[in-house]
Amino acid sequence: MLEGAPQRALKLVALSCAVLVPVGVTPQAMRADEYPVRPIALVVPSPPGGGTDLQARILAPKLSEILGQSVVIENRPGASGNIGAQAVAKAAPDGYTLLALISSHVINPSVLKSVPYDIDRDFTMISRTVTAPGVLVGNPFLPAKNLRELIVYLKDNPGKVGYGSAGVGSLSHLIVELFEQDAGVKLLHVPYRGTQPALNEVMSAQVDLMAPDLTIALGQMQSGYLRAFGVTSDKRSEAAPSVPTLSEAGLPGFNAVQWFGLAAPPVTPQAIIRKLFDATVKALNDPEIAARCANLAMTPDPSASPEDFTKFVHDEGVRWAKVAKDAHIEAQ
Repeated sequence: MLEGAPQRALKLVALSCAVLVPVGVTPQAMRADEYPVRPIALVVPSPPGGGTDLQARILAPKLSEILGQSVVIENRPGASGNIGAQAVAKAAPDGYTLLALISSHVINPSVLKSVPYDIDRDFTMISRTVTAPGVLVGNPFLPAKNLRELIVYLKDNPGKVGYGSAGVGSLSHLIVELFEQDAGVKLLHVPYRGTQPALNEVMSAQVDLMAPDLTIALGQMQSGYLRAFGVTSDKRSEAAPSVPTLSEAGLPGFNAVQWFGLAAPPVTPQAIIRKLFDATVKALNDPEIAARCANLAMTPDPSASPEDFTKFVHDEGVRWAKVAKDAHIEAQ
């Protein structure tokens, strides 16, 4: 059958479109090159107002400016960050749904009986964003005035000194477990439902010690309600420059911080990941972002590459799994 004019016209259009597609460039790659063309959802796995939420809200407007599309915060709290993580793991791998990754996401598999994701398999890592040191604090009635005196006191009173945490398997729990292992001391763990209730109990001398984020404890430290024995990072914090690190105060090599990052669903195109990584690094290098983070005792700390962040996340999971195992923490 001879082709009619409409059929010939359609064929010419199809051929013209084919000519416009460069050899070796897939439709997926072309979409990645145009990305983003609509708003991006940044899933924050915690309620508004906490450290995870605050750092995301500092970063999001600058990312929006750099990428030319809105980055919209979506709070999905619950289950130690697992609800938000699961939502992103199952989202379309198109770069329009991202996760504010937190330390808890790598700790959860070691302290919870069931976790709805595999941290190495179900996400494509983009970059670390900021870090926030913890700080070992005690009520001012403790006889120890510095870390060395504290360690001596704890060794003289094994299992008698209590410490609070935000809950079994929380970072504030595991940091003290790591401190116990490194210092060769034994304390009594008293878990609470959240950081603030535990910190209140330290200030009222119901328990003696805790290792919260510096962000949360700083005000009470400055007011004299808490005594700081050292920050948990490997460098002093600009927010509390007079407080030594635990490493310099008597535990060489101690380093354990709360960290935040960005992750995408699995098999997100690498061209999109690279664009998000570049935008994240550019945003974190902005002096305004650094100043706003400093007000929260946080430090911009982008990864060297997405691959570097992938390795970092994996290594953190291995590290905390060992701490949990050595501390005989039972999965909840």
